Amino acid sequence: MPGLIGRKIGMTSVFSADGKNTPCTVIEAGPCVVTQVKTVEKDGYAALQLGFGEAKESRTSKPMMGTFKKAGTTPKQHLAEFKFDEEHNLGDTISADLFADGDFVDVVGTSKGKGFQGVVKRHGFGGVGQATHGQDDRLRKPGSIGACSYPAKVFKGMRMGGHMGNERVTTQNLRVLKVIPEQNLIIVKGSVPGYNGSTVLIKK
Repeated sequence: MPGLIGRKIGMTSVFSADGKNTPCTVIEAGPCVVTQVKTVEKDGYAALQLGFGEAKESRTSKPMMGTFKKAGTTPKQHLAEFKFDEEHNLGDTISADLFADGDFVDVVGTSKGKGFQGVVKRHGFGGVGQATHGQDDRLRKPGSIGACSYPAKVFKGMRMGGHMGNERVTTQNLRVLKVIPEQNLIIVKGSVPGYNGSTVLIKK
C-alpha cells in the first residue's frame, strides 16, 4: 500500500461543523524522496524506497552515499519501502498531497518507553486482598502465579511485571480530517503512538 514517512508533531483538537470537539494528531508527512525503485525483474518485488529527514554525510556509510548520489539527493535519516500503484522515478519527491480529506490511514510508530512496571499498570490488574488486616505491602501484587505441586512451574506467557512500552505499534483506520499540502501537514483523528518528534509511517 502507498504511504509516506513522517514526524509526529503533537496533539490538538478541532471542532466539527456540528460543534463537536474532536481530539486529533498533527503529522508532518514528507516530503519524501524516492531513493530506490525495486522491480520484479531485479529484486523479485515492486516497491519504492523513500527517504525522509536530513542526515550528515559524515554519519552515512559509503554504500548508502552511493545510493543517495544515484538518486540525486542528499543523505536521508530514515528509509522505508512502500508499494505504489503508479510509477515514480529516482529523485521524485512525494509530499502530503498523496492523502486527501476523508482518507483512512494506518500509522506505525514506536510507543513511549515506560521502563519496568508492575502488573497493575502493565496489565490492568486490580491488586489482591483488602487494605485492612495487616496487608500493608500486598495491595498492588499479582497474587498467585501457578500451582506449587503440579506442574511445579510457571507457564510461559504469565502476565507479570516487566519492561513496558518502546514497542512497534500500529494504529489502524485513522480518518484524515484535513490535509495542509503547503506545509506538508496532515491532521488525523485520534492518537498516534510515540512521543512528539518521533518518526512514524503513514500507510494509505
